[in-house]
Amino acid sequence: MKQTKKLIVSVLFSLIIGAFAPASAVRAAELEAGSAADLAINRTQPDERIEKLKSFLASHDSPLVDAAGHFVAEADRLNLDWKLVAAIAGVESTFGKHIPANSYNGWGWGVFTGMADGIHFKDWEDGITQVSEGLRYNYVDRGAETIEAIGRIYAASPTWSQKVRFFLTKIEQFVPSRPDQLAVTI
Repeated sequence: MKQTKKLIVSVLFSLIIGAFAPASAVRAAELEAGSAADLAINRTQPDERIEKLKSFLASHDSPLVDAAGHFVAEADRLNLDWKLVAAIAGVESTFGKHIPANSYNGWGWGVFTGMADGIHFKDWEDGITQVSEGLRYNYVDRGAETIEAIGRIYAASPTWSQKVRFFLTKIEQFVPSRPDQLAVTI
């Protein structure tokens, strides 16, 4: 009986407080609850960009296949086009297939420093992170906001940006030859 009274008092107290609570506080609580639900939903749905990039890289026998998720995560974190760093790897190393031994440098990163084979990264993810951050902080944040502007700084070749655009388009338009390579389940 005492527990029932406590429960009734608790419910009444919550209702009274809720009635006088500002609408903004109630809306904030609703939004927070909705956000938690959205996060739960998003965790169960695969990111189509990752699947597309993974399939694209696999079609080129790239050693970067398993890093497809990292390309997308770093692009999202740094507000870059999710295809950009992969496209640059396409131009610079045929998607990581032609690199200096044990360098994990599929981007020609650091060659301008005078090192014959550029910077060596500890693994593909480290390379993707450092190149993505370098593009964001040393190029885009300093005004090079287009591929052409990046290319004027990044590469000696005047056709570099056209080649990067070519691979951006190829990745964007890629359709796996096997339907199961881009399967999405809900």
